[in-house]
Amino acid sequence: MFLADRRAPTSGRRAPADGDIDPTTRRGRLSYPRAEYLFKTATAKLDPHQQGWTLHQLRHSVLQHLAQAGRSAPELQAKSRHQHLASLGHYVRLGEETSARITADADPAQRRRTR
Repeated sequence: MFLADRRAPTSGRRAPADGDIDPTTRRGRLSYPRAEYLFKTATAKLDPHQQGWTLHQLRHSVLQHLAQAGRSAPELQAKSRHQHLASLGHYVRLGEETSARITADADPAQRRRTR
């Protein structure tokens, strides 16, 4: 997703590992600090505080969207690589609609009516 503007060097001490080169364009992957700088700069106008968002915020917004789409906690844990499910609760906050849907799905009376 975050690739350099130029092709990566193919030899020498600055040559990146093969996994850090896009096989199609042969462009190198950006470092994390450079990618975050570019992302913050690009999102500054969209951010209400005009500071731009971090890659960490981007990562956890993905978890929020996946949770709203109905992904299970183990799937979210695998995606985020959190070691403990409890740590996901800090980042994934479901709205009232999602909570109501989950409650309705688990209601035995509701399940009997659909048969």
